[in-house]
Amino acid sequence: MADQSIPETRAPGAPREAPGGPEPLGPENTASGDGISRRRLLGTAGATGLVLGTAGAAAGYAAAPSSAATPLTSLGSEEVMFHGKHQPGITTPTQACGHLVAFDLRAGAGRKEAAALLRRWSDTARRLMAGEAAGTRDTDVARDAGPSSLSVTFGFGHSFFGRTGLEQRRPVALDPLPDFSSDHLDKNRSNGDLWVQIGADDALVAFHALRAIQRDAGSAARVRWQMNGFNRSPGATAHPMTTRNLMGQVDGTRNPKPAEPDFDERIFVPAQPGKTEQAWMANGSYAVVRRIRMLLDDWERLSVKAQEDVIGRRKSDGAPLSGGTETTEMDLEKTDANGSLVVPINAHARITRPDQNGGAAMVRRPFSYHDGFDADGVPDAGLLFVCWQADPLRGFVPVQRKLDRGDALSPFIRHEASGLFAVPGGAAEGEYVGQPLLEG
Repeated sequence: MADQSIPETRAPGAPREAPGGPEPLGPENTASGDGISRRRLLGTAGATGLVLGTAGAAAGYAAAPSSAATPLTSLGSEEVMFHGKHQPGITTPTQACGHLVAFDLRAGAGRKEAAALLRRWSDTARRLMAGEAAGTRDTDVARDAGPSSLSVTFGFGHSFFGRTGLEQRRPVALDPLPDFSSDHLDKNRSNGDLWVQIGADDALVAFHALRAIQRDAGSAARVRWQMNGFNRSPGATAHPMTTRNLMGQVDGTRNPKPAEPDFDERIFVPAQPGKTEQAWMANGSYAVVRRIRMLLDDWERLSVKAQEDVIGRRKSDGAPLSGGTETTEMDLEKTDANGSLVVPINAHARITRPDQNGGAAMVRRPFSYHDGFDADGVPDAGLLFVCWQADPLRGFVPVQRKLDRGDALSPFIRHEASGLFAVPGGAAEGEYVGQPLLEG
């Protein structure tokens, strides 16, 4: 395609193409490309759902030695491109390790300091994603590794625009999310002026990037909150397959696919001639971030049959309870011998279907997390849910409102943190992320 939805990838050391060309607990739809890349042949297709989900659109990863190191396997050599029409980390195949971190601008820091920070961050991200050192103060944490599919994504929170005097350019779509009945939100771990998403297939590579981004913040910004997550590693299964969440469910079967003709209009913000105040968001997207705790002790007390009724899919293979395989269309009207619906009326998979929510669609691309145990020995574990859409009022919000009204999964989860961020389009060669906003 002339305008690819999937960030370009190349073999390390290969020439770069010119820029501009060439994924609530929520909907349960797995993004995939037309072909299967070497990465997906070796590993698993990242996918998680709910407004517990993720989409890993297959991208053509090239397996070649890194210019910085020669990895033993293709896992380390895979490189995601920093420059492009869209930022990386949206349709990039889901990585094994992730960090989500929000920053607040320090007192006295404004538009000028924010622009300098985004320039530093963009340069650091470009270097690290290419498998290079971060700069003169590199910590050498990832010295022996290749790029390992590292991606770094940047976004702006609602409060960023007031701090930088850019209120007139704040999008309406960035208005605060409404309250939901499942919310038990910790304000100290929600929102933020700036948001960074880091993903990689190697934990040290991901940490190296996190540390570099945090150091680059310097006197301009301070960390507001940080969350760490993981997914199944490439190669952990005999063949590529949809991943499972910490409830043991196949999760992410029906994410929107980049090959679908309306994918871009549902996930990315279109260019709007004449609306100059919003032009900086062209080809960008909106990320809803939710820390969703799974009440695993309660969940694991249920029988497998009861768990399947909650979700609406078989636990063994993710197929709908109405029959078939994982990708078989769910028959919402099918009944059993007693006349009862085979897929319960409040099943999570039924409620989150786009055709049950006015076509609401989002690409879900989360990480699982485990932050230890509380004083009673209860696991603090669940999903770092991240979903992408062109407009959260047409994507996340209507689905989460419907879940609030009677999702069978609600008694087994708790939304503990939340954020909404405007993620601008990708940076062209020689530019930094957000430059049209900060210098426009």
